[in-house]
Amino acid sequence: MFRDLILQPARRRALRLTGALVLLAGIAACAPYAQPGATGRSPIVFVHGNGDTAALWQTTIWRFESNGWPRDRLHAIDVPLPLSRDEDDKPQAGRTSSTENMQFLAGEVDKVLARTGAAEVILVGNSRGGLAIRNYVRNGGGAVKVSHAILGGAPNHGVWADAGFRVGSEFNGAGPFLSALNAPQGPNGEEVTPGVKWLTLRSDHNDKFAQPEGRWIGRPGVPTNVTAEGPALKGAENVVLPGLDHREVSFHARAFGETWRFLTGSAPGNTAIVPESQVTLDGRISALAGAVPTNTPLAGARLEVYEVAAATGERLGAPVHAVTVDAGGRWGPFRSRSGAVYEFVVAAEGYATTHVYRSPFPRSSDIVNFRPARLSDADKAAGSVVILNRPRGYYDLRRDRMSLDGKPLPGITGGVAGTSAAKLLLPAGPVRTVVGEFNGERIAVRSWPAAENRVVYAELQD
Repeated sequence: MFRDLILQPARRRALRLTGALVLLAGIAACAPYAQPGATGRSPIVFVHGNGDTAALWQTTIWRFESNGWPRDRLHAIDVPLPLSRDEDDKPQAGRTSSTENMQFLAGEVDKVLARTGAAEVILVGNSRGGLAIRNYVRNGGGAVKVSHAILGGAPNHGVWADAGFRVGSEFNGAGPFLSALNAPQGPNGEEVTPGVKWLTLRSDHNDKFAQPEGRWIGRPGVPTNVTAEGPALKGAENVVLPGLDHREVSFHARAFGETWRFLTGSAPGNTAIVPESQVTLDGRISALAGAVPTNTPLAGARLEVYEVAAATGERLGAPVHAVTVDAGGRWGPFRSRSGAVYEFVVAAEGYATTHVYRSPFPRSSDIVNFRPARLSDADKAAGSVVILNRPRGYYDLRRDRMSLDGKPLPGITGGVAGTSAAKLLLPAGPVRTVVGEFNGERIAVRSWPAAENRVVYAELQD
């Protein structure tokens, strides 16, 4: 495993190093990261994956802040239409092509550079976000605007590589998009664009989208022609995080530790999240396009926040915050009470009233995003629908300690971890407490009735 310890190219140093620092060049040549600008840190742009939101980077951003990276230099973007097309070159409602995804990233990078005055950014991407980063650096002008790129679980050689199955998909390693992206570059024939420092993070065996057979793409038993090494790239530093799943290789504390080490040359002071004394929360409420998730604002949605008892999920009084969102979809700011547990209730025409319970927020965040849900006909027949949701990882029966309402999680099977939401359908009855537990995190919710078009989420911070 090659660990790149080369200082940034001269064209970057010239912009950043003062005469005094030049006198220390012998020392600086041993460091992988020259800290630029008055703040001492480059801006980082975080890029989410297929169908996801900026909110998944919340704990990663908290870890960067906890180790001293300035909050105003940490930017998680929301792609308005985050889901890929079935065929990359064919328009599809509510979805983006690889080019459109890359173009949105390019625009966001330019905004960050203009706002911060920095010469370059660091890009950190999960899954499809990693492909957007590579496409931007190679084909969208990013090579002169990006110093480092970190790709977690990016399907760089495809989720499958089969010229006879959905060949036009962005995720087909034998298709035109990835074939072009992986074409050799530079004097050494590398798969990454020269001039940018590259890190890939991958699992050893537990990434659902780097498997030799197609269970997770609806083709059980059919060879994918992809292996666990699929996310690795020639010319990058390629790091394996044993046992972690497709999302955890970006959002887990171990992934943060490797990212920090790659950027700074040393381990972080800690990988825990350091609490703040005052916490302010904000975020967006986003819409669905039919059944397709989007990050487009849901104007007119109503959000109410209730403080609740940690042990039972019962409300402790009237709403502590209430708002009807405007065209921008933002629902804050809201000043949280230290250590308090909250229920967030989102209501909008055409959606189920969505109750989201969260563990206490240790730090401020402006990416506490919500998408209200819709109940299926089957769900409407239940007394109550309670979902234990793990946005930053999947459930793994081999390693995780977890339960919902005191029982094993429904719908979770053995083998490779690949499911992030466990849905419990309760019979009709009085509203009561339901507890979800995952590796020590405990969230108590109330079983609001599905007959009233309500759905309940216990959303893990984890």
